[in-house]
Amino acid sequence: MSLHPVVARVTARIAERSRDTRADYLARLDAAVSDHPARQHLSCGNLAHGFAAAGDDKPRLRGGSTGNIGIVTAYNDVISSHQPMETYPTLIRMAARNAGGSAQVCGGVPAMCDGVTQGRTGMELSLFSRDTIALATAVSLSHDMFDAVLCLGVCDKIVPGLLIGALSFGHLPTIFVPSGPMRRGLSNKEKAAVRQRYAEGKATREELLEAEAASYHSPGTCTFYGTANSNQVLMEAMGLHMPGTAFVNPGTPLRDALTVAATEQVLRITALGDDYRPLGRTVDERAIVNAMVALAATGGSTNHAIHLVAMARAAGLRIDWNDLDELSRITPLLVRAYPNGAADVNGFHDAGGIGFVIRELLDAGRMHADIACVHGGDLRQQTLEPYLDGTALKWREPVAQTRDPTVVRPAADPFDSEGGLRKLDGNLGRGVVKVSAVDPAHRTIEAPARVFESQDALLDAFKADQLQGDFVAVIRGQGPRANGMPELHKLTPTLSAMQDRGQRVALLTDGRMSGASGKVLAAIHVTPEAADAGPISRLRDGDRIRIDAEAGVMEARVDATEWNARTPHVANLAANRHGMGRELFALMRAQVGTAEEGGSALFIDESVHDAQRGLGVPPTARVTPSADFGLDLA
Repeated sequence: MSLHPVVARVTARIAERSRDTRADYLARLDAAVSDHPARQHLSCGNLAHGFAAAGDDKPRLRGGSTGNIGIVTAYNDVISSHQPMETYPTLIRMAARNAGGSAQVCGGVPAMCDGVTQGRTGMELSLFSRDTIALATAVSLSHDMFDAVLCLGVCDKIVPGLLIGALSFGHLPTIFVPSGPMRRGLSNKEKAAVRQRYAEGKATREELLEAEAASYHSPGTCTFYGTANSNQVLMEAMGLHMPGTAFVNPGTPLRDALTVAATEQVLRITALGDDYRPLGRTVDERAIVNAMVALAATGGSTNHAIHLVAMARAAGLRIDWNDLDELSRITPLLVRAYPNGAADVNGFHDAGGIGFVIRELLDAGRMHADIACVHGGDLRQQTLEPYLDGTALKWREPVAQTRDPTVVRPAADPFDSEGGLRKLDGNLGRGVVKVSAVDPAHRTIEAPARVFESQDALLDAFKADQLQGDFVAVIRGQGPRANGMPELHKLTPTLSAMQDRGQRVALLTDGRMSGASGKVLAAIHVTPEAADAGPISRLRDGDRIRIDAEAGVMEARVDATEWNARTPHVANLAANRHGMGRELFALMRAQVGTAEEGGSALFIDESVHDAQRGLGVPPTARVTPSADFGLDLA
């Protein structure tokens, strides 16, 4: 099917909007390309330092004629999905040697678990950890000994941070290597029910802990379809995974085979060979549009309304929430996975998985097939399903029909004609709402405001039985400049409990919700934020607020004269400036852009960029996908 006109129009608009910044980015990329191994440019002293501890790889690194992979790893023992990566470097080094190359762990990046810090002070470092990871990735690759990159990471800020950092070395081909989800434990629905009963005082802490431990029970990604698993869908849609890699469980022969295959493939696509696929040319406006469409079609995490903007900007591309909203409104919703349904990501995978979804979107004209995927083909090959034939890794076509229509559906029979995310506009600024998990009956509300300066203040009011009737909970002072924009997922059980007892409630905040945010209407990422004297800072208790997710409206129904006369509320943010390492992130809080700009402290004004670097180097022709996929297809 031909490309949908809205997809074509948004893609062209992004390309035109980004013409100068993209040209600048590609010119720098081209200037960094070399047809010789990178380490040949090092002095003897530099090189000797680089291979001093390389063991069996020392002769090959010293000889300097073969490709060398830089491994950037987010391994740690705290994040369940990253713990399996402890052994990946050994496997990768072995695979690289067998393929005639070499591999070195060039750096580790910090990787925090939002599940551990959720509702805690440390959560105020979460969004800024993404930029820290990007910086650490750049430091890791700055040794300039590498011809290709493997990025080992899965979770919330880690994958976006790795990609932002790797894009600053966009002349290097890069493949992302995940670990896959843990097998299903206690169902997400049962876990949520216990959380809600605990919020209402009807379950003990021991009952809650037992439910949580039965849900998060082994190595692998958490099984709900939150930000971590949305990351994996986006990497597939952008062609940065080996096909079908995302949801293969850890600790299986197939998972190891896919890691080996990524190692072998990244050596094939370096500038030393005939099928050069630099990261910066794979991640173009078409790949970014594919990611936005995939996010909408699967009801993915709202966090990517921020992350995708920053990821695109790192490749010289400018996107905004208008683009995301316009694409979401013509994208069919094809997946129901928790919190948008009962199934976990294992159920998503079993029903047909990402390959089925991408094929349906391609056939419906909602995605670009013609991107230079890292596996050697285009996005049509990304739909293929990996399997083992004995010990041989092979790929086959995805299932012709969904195995479970309650979880995954074809584009001709979607759960909804529109995708899961919407933009909101009004006299309160701009925001984002996730509608895929919200019942249509709850997608619109007009009710008085109850204004709080923290999520704990709302929880205290609930415990004191002070939250009766219908209301819109306003939690402000939670934006990136105020306190690093922590997720407010701690509110979900309490707001859900009130909604279940018949109250009409919603949330409006300049903060974030978790990728697992669910059934309560939430207008989030409101910008300008309160710390920038945004309209949200003028709200008072009792103001009528209307949120209409269907129409994309977010407004305070206050007399204009009174509204304009109000002085913005200035919160005392001193308590957010120290403790748990927060004092070290003052520079990021001061420099950070708005949520719609990606919530990043890394990108300064373009005029400054231009003055510092200069423009005018013409980009080279686009890399076109090779006809030879290079995989064994059954």
